[in-house]
Amino acid sequence: MRLMSLVFVMFAFLAGFALVAPSRAADKPLETVASVDLDRYLGRWYEIASYPAWFQKNCTAVTADYSLREDGKIKVVNSCRKSTLDGKPKQSTGRAKVVEGSNNAKLKVSFFGPFWGDYWIIDLDPDYQWAVVGVPNRKYLWILSRTPQMDETVYDGIISRLQEKRYDPARLNRTPQPETGGAE
Repeated sequence: MRLMSLVFVMFAFLAGFALVAPSRAADKPLETVASVDLDRYLGRWYEIASYPAWFQKNCTAVTADYSLREDGKIKVVNSCRKSTLDGKPKQSTGRAKVVEGSNNAKLKVSFFGPFWGDYWIIDLDPDYQWAVVGVPNRKYLWILSRTPQMDETVYDGIISRLQEKRYDPARLNRTPQPETGGAE
């Protein structure tokens, strides 16, 4: 009986420690790029790879189009094709707003009424030819490019920097894209 009590206490201690112990991702806050020129960031982006997300299930040829709205917010149009590159088109329209004090590197995005999600630009090409977007808890991640295909050397460089940011590259799924363009 005493051994059972000791095992229970040890289990409770370890379970409690697991709940309060910082995760590997949480031990280093996610950093964004220093600043983003929104005028240069606007336009079409092709998804090269991403962490699996329920709202993108079976999506291929994923694109994101950003444009400035009259109210100063950003219009977001995400498009994809279901299951195959010539599958049925799917589109979601939302809005984004800049988080004050973030030098445009942190946005809040909404596709569903009053609900806003984080959209942090954590890596960005100086010429705005590719970008990496994540969220503070590292649950979501997107690698974006201005073209449907990305040079493997560039991709490998992004992957190595993601590991430094405590993202797991093994969770990334490459997004099928047509050779000449994305979903319309």
